[in-house]
Amino acid sequence: MERFYYVYLLKSLKDGKHYTAYTKNLKIRFNEHANGKVASTKSRRPLVLIYFEGCLNQQDATYREKYLKTHYGKMYLKNRLKHWNDEE
Repeated sequence: MERFYYVYLLKSLKDGKHYTAYTKNLKIRFNEHANGKVASTKSRRPLVLIYFEGCLNQQDATYREKYLKTHYGKMYLKNRLKHWNDEE
């Protein structure tokens, strides 16, 4: 079985904004973000992984990432995560 690609959403605890991307190895990529090795999120740390999806191939992950960055994708995530912060 081929490995999955992951579309993920990070939340910056510094500015409250979100960052959406995809990767083949979610654990390694999150560690890169957390350790300041990703230029686009380096100044926005600390970051929290708040959502991810698995995709069967890179093409699907790319499509899903692009969708989640649209207005409708952001509405989907807002609805999907409406209870995310209830436990904190």
